[in-house]
This record gives sequence, structure tokens and C-alpha cells, in this order.
Amino acid sequence: MGDRLTKLAISDEGFIFDPETGNSYTTNPTGLLILRMLKEGKGEEEIVKALTEEFGAEEEEARRDLYDFLEQLRAYGLVEGV
Repeated sequence: MGDRLTKLAISDEGFIFDPETGNSYTTNPTGLLILRMLKEGKGEEEIVKALTEEFGAEEEEARRDLYDFLEQLRAYGLVEGV
């Protein structure tokens, strides 16, 4: 996953701070859950299951949300090859 993700500071309100670059971001509750689980080292299936349980999403929708969010994290350089 990379050390950079583990260094992110994440608030309960969805504010994210990257101490390496000084950049800050915001995310919604879905992104917040995904980020926290990624920082804990959780895998794709665990995250998809948590999204379906927490937000009542269908599995396909939860998986798509996860992939879309990972793509955004990659675009910001916060994760690689996930």
C-alpha cells in the first residue's frame, strides 16, 4: 500500500492532511470509511462488506465506489498499485 497512506491525518469530519506535501483534501463518509480501512491494512473484500453493511449499498455499487475512490487516491499520488 505504501507508507504515505499510513501518514495521512484523517479527521472524523472527513478532512485529510498529507504531512509529506502539506496538501489537504476532504472526503464524504464513504471515502472516510475506505481510507480508515486501508490504513488498517484491510483488503478489498473486507472494505466492500463494510460499505454494504454501513451504507446499505449493493455489493456491485460498493465495489464500484471502492474502485472509483482508489482511482482518485492514485491520481493524488496517495496510493500506488492498489
